[in-house]
Amino acid sequence: MSCTTKPSTLIRSPFHQFHIEHGAKMVEFAGWEMPMLYGSIIQEHRQVRRSGGIFDVSHMGRLRFTGPDARRFLDLVCTRRIDGMADGQCRYSILCNERGGCRDDTLVYRLGEDEYLMVCNAANRLKLLDHFQQMRGDLSFDLSDETIDTAMLAIQGPKVIELIGAFAPQVRSLKRYRFLRMAVLGVQITISRTGYSGEDGVEVILPAPLASVAVNLLVSNVDSDDAVVKPAGLGARDTLRMEAAMPLYGHEITEEIDPLSAGLNFAVTLEKGDDRGEVGHFIGQEALNMIAGKGPRQRLVGLILNGKRTARQGMAVLRGDIPIGRVTSACMSPTLGRPIAMAYLDAKFAEPGGTVQIELTRTTEAAEVVKLPFYKAR
Repeated sequence: MSCTTKPSTLIRSPFHQFHIEHGAKMVEFAGWEMPMLYGSIIQEHRQVRRSGGIFDVSHMGRLRFTGPDARRFLDLVCTRRIDGMADGQCRYSILCNERGGCRDDTLVYRLGEDEYLMVCNAANRLKLLDHFQQMRGDLSFDLSDETIDTAMLAIQGPKVIELIGAFAPQVRSLKRYRFLRMAVLGVQITISRTGYSGEDGVEVILPAPLASVAVNLLVSNVDSDDAVVKPAGLGARDTLRMEAAMPLYGHEITEEIDPLSAGLNFAVTLEKGDDRGEVGHFIGQEALNMIAGKGPRQRLVGLILNGKRTARQGMAVLRGDIPIGRVTSACMSPTLGRPIAMAYLDAKFAEPGGTVQIELTRTTEAAEVVKLPFYKAR
């Protein structure tokens, strides 16, 4: 497959040459030129479920917070408790606006007592940098944007830990949502046991100049039928995360959607405190407490369609002729072989087992309300 060229104004990943050499179809995504696929989304999806895939996620923002008030500031902007994290721990959290809507979802890494790294969505990086400057007040910390100077890979699949463990044995004992830092070719890299596919695996952050060496080492036999990992693009990343019911910003979470409605209660600490007994506060806390008290008006659910047609974001969900919600994400599931969707439904219709209709173009299709996720690794 030939590569599609894009305007030079787009930011190119440190792995750009690798994508070109392997015939990726390149697309614009959040201001970056990124690979959509290398051959087939379905094949790349199944490769990850069966063995392993390697994704370029260098477009994700990487922001470093350093200084005596770094933790206090992160506890102000994050819904999850940051105080009390251990060195080498990373924690999924939401950043909310005052109404309780989601500014972004992030991973926060504790590098040390006064040093943290935040990985955020590419489309929200500049928005968050502006927000942080507005909210920092007199808190003492430095904020640096390391996105362009570093690269990031997500290596996902049931055989990935065995592969990575061959040259980094300590990864084998690394727990979920923990990370380690190690020297490779004289420079420091970060390996976390995290991911966005529903499979086991790691995410690796490394200096940009080391990118080509790292990716060629991991996929040295990419053309072999029995290669442990093969390159995968944004298309497979999306279908994988949908099967695993992982939220995508702009779909399941937005500035208008709160994390409780999205089922992300685990990522919200409504009554924050710290190890010194001080009561904490985060932006959006009052609004989320009100939502928690009344219960969300809508809830995120899974839908499995009866027919073969797939839904699209924004399509209405009906009960009889009455609109009761909207589709947020949808695809033909490569694992289930059936069309699936996530949707927000009025809370009274959100229990699994119910039947609804999705308003497709010029027709409707019946769907069953199911518990999320659609797929869970064994």
